[in-house]
Amino acid sequence: MEYSIQSLSKMAGVSTRTLRYYDEIGILKPARISSSGYRVYSEKEVDLLQQILFYKELGMELKVIKEILSFQSFDVLEALYSHKEGLLKKRAQIDLLIQNVENTIDSKEGGKKMANKDKFNGFKKELIDKNEKKYGKEIREKYGDKTVDDSNKKLMNMDEEKFDEFKKLEADIIEVLKLAMDTGNPRGELAMKACELHKKWLGYTWNFYSKEAHRNLGEMYVCDERFKKYYDDNREGMAEFLRDALIEFTK
Repeated sequence: MEYSIQSLSKMAGVSTRTLRYYDEIGILKPARISSSGYRVYSEKEVDLLQQILFYKELGMELKVIKEILSFQSFDVLEALYSHKEGLLKKRAQIDLLIQNVENTIDSKEGGKKMANKDKFNGFKKELIDKNEKKYGKEIREKYGDKTVDDSNKKLMNMDEEKFDEFKKLEADIIEVLKLAMDTGNPRGELAMKACELHKKWLGYTWNFYSKEAHRNLGEMYVCDERFKKYYDDNREGMAEFLRDALIEFTK
C-alpha cells in the first residue's frame, strides 16, 4: 500500500512540513516521486517513521537517530524491544510522580504528614533515569554496577534540604569555574575552590572518595563528548579547565 504525504501525515500525527524536512535531511525519504512531483511513501517508510518517532519520544536528537537507523546491523525487532523497555521506564517515572501527587493530596486532606524526602522521589528518579540514559553505560563500566546502584540509592534517600543543597552546589560549581577561567589559571585559588566544591558535590552521591577516582572523573569529562558538552555549554573549554584543575587538586 502507498501513501501520499498528506495521508501519512494524518495517520502518523506529524505535519507535512516535518515529513518534508525529514526528506531534506535524508532521514526519511519517500519511496518514489510521482509523475506529478508528489512524494509517495510505502509500508517500509511507514515502519521507518514509526522508529523515528519512537526514538524521538525517548529524547534522542535526529542526528543520532539517523546514525542508528543507517547501521547495517540495525534490527527492527530488537529496536522495538528497546523502545518498549524505554517506555516502561518512562511509565514507571510517571507512575511515581502520580503517586507523589496522590500522597501529597492525602496528606493535605487527611492530615497525614508526608515525609519530606518522599515529596521529591519523582524528581530524583527522573534525574537518575536521565543520567542513566546519557552516561550509565560508561559510568557502570568504569566504576561497576554496585557503586552506581549505591550512588542512586543515596540520592533517592536524600531529604528535601539535602536535595536542594545538592542542586544548589551543582550551580555554584559552574559559577566558581567561570570566575576561575577568567583568571586563566587552572592551578589558582579559585580553581582549587571549584574542585573543593566538586568534591563536596560528589559526597552527596558517592559512598567513597579517592583522589584517583576524582581525577579519573575529570578525565572522563574531557574524553566523553556528552560530559564535555555539559560543561562546555556553560563556557567553551570548561571541561578541560576542570580536568586540569583536578589534576592539581588531587596531587
